[in-house]
Amino acid sequence: MKTITAWELKKKLDKDEILLIDVREPAEHRSECIDGACLIPLGEISIEKLPSTKRPIVIHCRSGKRSADACAKLLASSPSLDVTSLEGGIVAWSQAGFNVKRSGSTILPLDRQTQITAGFIAFSGTILGALINPGFYILPGFIGAGLMFAGLTGWCGMAKLLAKMPWNR
Repeated sequence: MKTITAWELKKKLDKDEILLIDVREPAEHRSECIDGACLIPLGEISIEKLPSTKRPIVIHCRSGKRSADACAKLLASSPSLDVTSLEGGIVAWSQAGFNVKRSGSTILPLDRQTQITAGFIAFSGTILGALINPGFYILPGFIGAGLMFAGLTGWCGMAKLLAKMPWNR
């Protein structure tokens, strides 16, 4: 998989040589984005969803992990596709001093919302189980089973539920 630095991307964007795709979640994109980036969340990315395959494609996320995953997914379905991942994502772009459009609100990324929610439920279940009724110990067990299932299958019900919340739309 090919990668590109923020400086190289800036030169190509200035010359209008590439198609820039943001694979973060809609709330993250609304919070901050690179001007001209087209939003296609990682879970939805496919050759069919791309606005064009005639120009080289550069994919970015927050730090580079999701964009690398998106590149791998696209290349698996179309090995000849000219697709590149932005090294370090929008964080590297911003650190290089390039413009990032920001809205007034900052929303935590969906993965962090999921971690906070899972941690809160597990912690609360442990405290309630110790202080009120041992039946509450089922909550941390349920969260542990859900996290294990998400790790094994790549599907997380809690993340799907949180994605439907009004602040994430």
